[in-house]
Amino acid sequence: MPKKKPVVAIMYDFDKTLSTRDMQEYSFIPKLGMTAKEFWEETDRLAVTENMDRILAYLRLMLKKAAERGVAVTRDKFVELGKDIEYFPGVETWFARIDEFGKEHGVVVEHYVISSGLKEIIEGSSVYKNFKRVYACEFLYDHNGVAVWLKTAVNYTNKTQFLFRINKGSLDLYEDAELNGYTEEEKRRVPFRNMIYIGDGMTDVPCMKLVKLNKGQSIAVFRRRKKDTAERLIKENRVDYITEANYEEGSELDLIVKTAIEKIASEDKLARLHQYHLKSIKELSK
Repeated sequence: MPKKKPVVAIMYDFDKTLSTRDMQEYSFIPKLGMTAKEFWEETDRLAVTENMDRILAYLRLMLKKAAERGVAVTRDKFVELGKDIEYFPGVETWFARIDEFGKEHGVVVEHYVISSGLKEIIEGSSVYKNFKRVYACEFLYDHNGVAVWLKTAVNYTNKTQFLFRINKGSLDLYEDAELNGYTEEEKRRVPFRNMIYIGDGMTDVPCMKLVKLNKGQSIAVFRRRKKDTAERLIKENRVDYITEANYEEGSELDLIVKTAIEKIASEDKLARLHQYHLKSIKELSK
């Protein structure tokens, strides 16, 4: 029988899923002399006034306000902001523990971020090293490292393209032909049933629903005593589970993810046995 280990892909939103707040709120927005409430309200006004995608609006406002306040918008400065990110309990030790659990059950666990936050800030975070890929908004920089244009904008609906990239193994953004070309289900690198999506709210709904409909596992996490959105998502059958954003060993989230990994490992063994027996019958009938 084939020895290749199945891959389990765990995809995370970042803001308020791994980090306790939107990543811009720890250092960048205070440098602008604004409160988080002021910044996001102005983002909303810009989006409405210009009939503009809200993600593009916040990215535009970042550059505009930074220029007005004389705040550097270089790649290095954005990366530096990552060191100020605060996480929910257990996040920083989560990845190594889940990787080890996967090994014990004969699977390879890969971690991905799919976020409307800023990739550069995530790169400066203490958890960046754990991700196979980070899909997030990103600026294009000139030869001095100064932001001059948008390179990638990840909004709520186009997040789903990254699920298909992971599914097919077309991980680089320029790989459009492979992404949009036909690939037989059994030849896709990570079946949707081997995916676990973890997010915090309505902005994750397209990804959560897509994973759920294709027999993967979708989990909505919430901050303590703030579970209205998560409860709405499970009532509307958009997610499989809701639980507090606690990544510590023995937490409910830890139990859900480990049980999902066990399920994926078992189903993969059965699928491989099935294929092995089919192959044996074909060889005997020759």
